[in-house]
Amino acid sequence: MVLGFEIALIVLSALLILMVLLHKGKGGGLSDMFGGGAASTGGGSAVAERNLDRITVILGIAWFACIVVLGLLLKTN
Repeated sequence: MVLGFEIALIVLSALLILMVLLHKGKGGGLSDMFGGGAASTGGGSAVAERNLDRITVILGIAWFACIVVLGLLLKTN
């Protein structure tokens, strides 16, 4: 059971890092590489950015919950 949460924590950490790097920053960053830095006037990019925000928040909450559960499991063992 602990091994499953450890694997989940590694996967969630990698996904969370990826999601944060995909966000459009002030300096562009990696989001420019994937077309996020292009000046767009359409509403599609705003929707995509909002969805990226939501996914990042959900992954962050899942990452935090995984750490709490893993800590509790390791404390009781």
